[in-house]
Amino acid sequence: MTERLFDEKTLRKLDRLVLVANQVRAGAIKGERRSARRGTSVEFADYRNYVRGDDLRRLDWNIYARLDRPYIKLLEDEEDLAVHVVVDGSASMDWPRGGSRDQHKFLYACRVAAGLGTIALATGDQLTFSILRQDGAVRWGPFRGRGQTLNLLGWLESQRTRGVVEINGALRDVARRTTRTGLVIVLTDLMTPSGYQDGLRALQGRGHEVALVHVLSPDEIDPPVMGDLKLVDVETGIPQEVSIDAEMRGLYLERFQTWQTEIGTSCARRGIHYALAPTATPWEQVILSELRRASVVR
Repeated sequence: MTERLFDEKTLRKLDRLVLVANQVRAGAIKGERRSARRGTSVEFADYRNYVRGDDLRRLDWNIYARLDRPYIKLLEDEEDLAVHVVVDGSASMDWPRGGSRDQHKFLYACRVAAGLGTIALATGDQLTFSILRQDGAVRWGPFRGRGQTLNLLGWLESQRTRGVVEINGALRDVARRTTRTGLVIVLTDLMTPSGYQDGLRALQGRGHEVALVHVLSPDEIDPPVMGDLKLVDVETGIPQEVSIDAEMRGLYLERFQTWQTEIGTSCARRGIHYALAPTATPWEQVILSELRRASVVR
């Protein structure tokens, strides 16, 4: 996954980015971002313990010589952000099956998530990952520092989808478990019969700034099928026989557009960043273009 994910050209592009949260205050532990607060300076402010991946140019060698412990010098206008990346690991994300891996929703979501995680680790933010599955969320972190990047990629490579996930309940659980408010980025196809808005509200209720990345495959956006079909729900296994003609297909496209518009409108009304991420779009473009346009990265 590492080699496929981070060619040198893409890594250089990600290295110039920083995750942004304008609705929450950054935490007490400092990082490498520039504060938006006015009246601060770039003078020395404090120390923190060195963590693997920190820039050695920031190490205070005098302190190291006296105490034999490494400390990083902090400046007054630098602060970190708590970043929580949440990936939907329900069975509906295991699609398409047997097709192009580049358009597989879960793999695609993990690639976008890995890119976001790499940005967070490179800028000294505190990063936590959650994969939502039927048997409970699988978690990684919180960690900080560039030195955790390979560990993150290896962990993501080992993850798989599993079962039906009730998104509202899963996101409420994420909200309960977070100990620091920050930026929560949720990557999901929103294929959940019980909805998603209550879960997003729970995250906001905890003080988080929320971004929603809506991951869909091309055949979900514009189905190529016609005729008499037997469709099987990939999560529940329940079959449904349908006849799809031009009229039915047109109705599907109309309802899909309405659904997607309603999601975008609802997010805008609640101050949630929203980005549609069709898997036919190169994953890095979601970060470099869509999430930059949504003011999640800069």
